Amino acid sequence: MSDFYDRNSLSYFQQTAYIEPEAFLKPFTEFLLPPCSVLDVGCGSGRDLLWLRNRGYQAKGLERSPALAKLASVHSGCEVFAGDFRIWDFAAHPVDGILLIGALVHIPHESLAETLLRITDGLNPAGKVLLTLKEGRGVSEREDGRVFYLWEEDDLRGLLISNGFGILCFQRDVSAVRDEDTWLTYVLEKGADGGKKDNPADNSGGTRR
Repeated sequence: MSDFYDRNSLSYFQQTAYIEPEAFLKPFTEFLLPPCSVLDVGCGSGRDLLWLRNRGYQAKGLERSPALAKLASVHSGCEVFAGDFRIWDFAAHPVDGILLIGALVHIPHESLAETLLRITDGLNPAGKVLLTLKEGRGVSEREDGRVFYLWEEDDLRGLLISNGFGILCFQRDVSAVRDEDTWLTYVLEKGADGGKKDNPADNSGGTRR
């Protein structure tokens, strides 16, 4: 998928960089206060990095597309690593919070738990995760070649809880890019006992992909 984002880095940047992210970032900041360190995995345009930096967080990004990584760094003023989260050593770069805003939409259903657990190896104790995935059933294939893996809320909630994530907050966000897309948005705590269904709401907001 990185080839798509490299080939279309500028148009993708222009499409996403100026969407207001407060609707889906604010719940995360209620559980993790500045100046905590945050890693934005799959940071895209750097939009969310800029929002966090402006509010006092120590924000850094990880982006698989080198072209997007450069754009994100310039736009946000934050350090952005060009690297693939599938092989990145997260444990060597510990942080207080991890953003996964649309970052795992291209990960097959059967690989999501393993991927999420490996990424969150980089969380400090009591660290928090913001995870968004597209709601739906099965797989959605775009004409541009991208494949999106969709999730039903009950299935995703069960997977998260069974892998040791406590659900601190949940909401649905309607995409600002595609009205037909709905995103499942979770604030998670790794290693928490059980999951809590707090604040289940259908809120209108933007998201990255």
